[in-house]
Amino acid sequence: MTIIQMKKAMKNGAATSQGLVADCLTKIAENSRLNAVIEANPDAMDIARACDAAADKSGVLHGIPILIKDNVTTGDKMATSAGSVALAQNVAAHDAVAANALRQAGAVIVGKANMTEFANYMCDFRLDEKMPNGYSSRGGQTMHPTHEGADPSGSSTGSAVAVAAGLVPAAVGSETYGSIISPSQACGIVGLKPTDGLVSKDGVIPISFTLDTLGPMAGCVEDAALLLAAMTGRHFQMAYKPAQITVGICRVGMDNTKWMQGTGEGWRIANEGLASKMRRIGMKVIDLPDDDIAQHAEAKDDSFIFPLMRYEFQYAMDSYLAAQKNPQIPQNLREIINYNKRNSDIALKYGQGNLVAASEIGKDWQTHPDYVAALAERAAAQTALDAYFDRHGIDVLMMMSAHCGLAAATGFPSITFPLAPAQDGRPAGCLLMARRFGEDVLLAAAKLLEGD
Repeated sequence: MTIIQMKKAMKNGAATSQGLVADCLTKIAENSRLNAVIEANPDAMDIARACDAAADKSGVLHGIPILIKDNVTTGDKMATSAGSVALAQNVAAHDAVAANALRQAGAVIVGKANMTEFANYMCDFRLDEKMPNGYSSRGGQTMHPTHEGADPSGSSTGSAVAVAAGLVPAAVGSETYGSIISPSQACGIVGLKPTDGLVSKDGVIPISFTLDTLGPMAGCVEDAALLLAAMTGRHFQMAYKPAQITVGICRVGMDNTKWMQGTGEGWRIANEGLASKMRRIGMKVIDLPDDDIAQHAEAKDDSFIFPLMRYEFQYAMDSYLAAQKNPQIPQNLREIINYNKRNSDIALKYGQGNLVAASEIGKDWQTHPDYVAALAERAAAQTALDAYFDRHGIDVLMMMSAHCGLAAATGFPSITFPLAPAQDGRPAGCLLMARRFGEDVLLAAAKLLEGD
């Protein structure tokens, strides 16, 4: 059932929170081979009983079971580890701001979703360290929900797989550079990366406080909107008519498989079909020249994305660990590295090159010319993308190659939802972007376009 269906069933007396939560916990246990859930919440049924007994059931997610990614801190009996055995004892006293908002909205957090360890910022590909998407030393390898052996992508792998397999109706993911959009595309669900700053990052195990964000992952657009509303305390206006939305279509990168979960013709046909649907239902569609966006769409990994991660990671991680005030866990990044070395048989199956490199960044990182230049280049990219939307008079930009890096790099909101099957029956995905804080029009466009 979707969140909408669950809310209706509870209102009509056809379901209870206890029944819904019990069903989710059963499905999680029965599908343990997927390794999508790193830890179930031992208090979930008690929380569900309290939801059923509550006089006020007005919360937007009252009684609804959800999962949250294992890097979102919860002040309960569950650990928050980012998939790392080094942080397996990180049982916190307080919720992250977003987790608290979900509880205030009535959600029942039934467990933590597995993830690529440290949100895929552990191994250094330049050292030929290749951690698979969805692997963590604490949770093991998350499996694709429908195609054994297929890449489920990451780093919000468990969140995507759990929703796609029907274990929960929705889950919280996080993204620094593609980690909501890409696994959502790979597993065939809706994923929304909000505008940078819309959802609080406080209490989230970080990579980069400049780039990190939390976002909803769900089975349908309306459920994603409800989860985002719960995390932000904001209602999203989605009552747009098709003629009120102008979409720019960009085909740059269609042959660049880095940004395509499907391959070749199937992916292309599915995305062109979506563009045709836009025109058919009455959206104003503008075909944009590739050369006009290419300078923005080209990967900025080395120019500012990776430098921001590299310079911010140690400070952000050390600050997070210090805030936990927990003597049972490493107190800083260097202690995590040393823990992993001492327990290399379980902690270092694939290496920790990124952790080591980050630990070598000096205390003057904020004034380092490379870091200052990276911040300036990101700001310039944001200004250029604002101007791009203005110049073409568009509300939504469709990247036919599902180029998930552009929105992540600039902090613009993006959404994906499944299209027709492409490679081996796996779904092709789309990528829609909007202006910063344009979630209303982005969700409205996705709602009009999803499904047949």
